[in-house]
Amino acid sequence: MQQSTFAPGGQTQIPIEFDRHGKPMLGSASFVIASQNTGEIISERAADKVVPIASITKLMTAMVIIDARQNLSEVLTVTADDIDRLKGTGSRMPVGARLTREEMLHLALMSSENRAASALARHYPGGRAAFIEAMNVKARMLGMWNTRFTDSTGLDPRNVASAHDLIKLVSAASTYPLIRQFSTADERNVRVGQGSLRYGNSNALVRDPEWKVSLSKTGFIREAGRCLVMQTWIRGEPVIMVLLNSEGRYTRTADAKRVKQWLETSGVQRVASAARPG
Repeated sequence: MQQSTFAPGGQTQIPIEFDRHGKPMLGSASFVIASQNTGEIISERAADKVVPIASITKLMTAMVIIDARQNLSEVLTVTADDIDRLKGTGSRMPVGARLTREEMLHLALMSSENRAASALARHYPGGRAAFIEAMNVKARMLGMWNTRFTDSTGLDPRNVASAHDLIKLVSAASTYPLIRQFSTADERNVRVGQGSLRYGNSNALVRDPEWKVSLSKTGFIREAGRCLVMQTWIRGEPVIMVLLNSEGRYTRTADAKRVKQWLETSGVQRVASAARPG
């Protein structure tokens, strides 16, 4: 049964189909919607299923870099070792490009730049192997027991987690001011050689005035489908959305809009009750 609800404040209306429990039916194969204040699950499906997570990986990459307190002003060079030879994806960042570690981190989070994420891992003390180990140690520290990392970019489908684990990842990443800032920035221009490259955010919702997004990360490889995780604010409360394995190009964004509209209208009491201690 499809039911249309009116979005509050003159926002765009979007049709929502509800299940028998009155929760919106989403196109993402696996998802969790949770109150960040209490950790209470507001809605979920297949949330314990372990699946590839694509570039959601880069949130862990960023935490490991920041935890190591490496010099963000140090200039790193992109080399042939950073070319994607697994999926064959391209990049506008040429071999030989020299950017600071801070610029690499920004582009990895905002635009999901794979060569930047690769260069960050390569310049970690002990190299890539030590970096991947640090990612997995951090996952265990966060209680992400169904998570495993094998590379820093997310191009490797062996980077896997459950939606429940990713709630923990997003919650932890949201405590890092740089990750919040970089992952929600609209755009950035970086100097490469004699020219300049403009990079934009891979999540259009950060530019939508109807949204207050405090943390964002998108992801896509064939094995993972289209993924989106966010910390956003609804009715003055922080809500974490984990949307995994959406088939259509715009499905993950439409799912996020359905959830927001539902929580702001018929589901508003769920946010309020989840935010109350006890």
